[in-house]
Amino acid sequence: MPVINFVNEKKQIEVPEGTNLRRAALDAGVQLYPFPHNYLNCHGFSQCGSCRVLITKGMENASSKGLMEKARLAMSFAYIGNEETMRLSCQTKVEGDMEVVTTPPMNLFGENFFS
Repeated sequence: MPVINFVNEKKQIEVPEGTNLRRAALDAGVQLYPFPHNYLNCHGFSQCGSCRVLITKGMENASSKGLMEKARLAMSFAYIGNEETMRLSCQTKVEGDMEVVTTPPMNLFGENFFS
């Protein structure tokens, strides 16, 4: 069974293959949402984009991005410079081991911001 390592929380969980990353994190007590999104979020329908995560290892073990996820991430400043590793946890299925950074900061001053 795949193992998800949540870097910020220093927590590892084992999940069945094909598990939704958002559901696995919430079931394990991992806080995905920054305030106020912990109260006001879309509950996994890829509408708010607040459950974004960076997959630092094991990106090949995540499901491919769908149209709704691509559209939502394209509207996020945090996505700039992280196009290959940023995902919405609500739209990601776990197919193998991965390392996940929850609530990544926005990169408003990075080298890719104005390009």
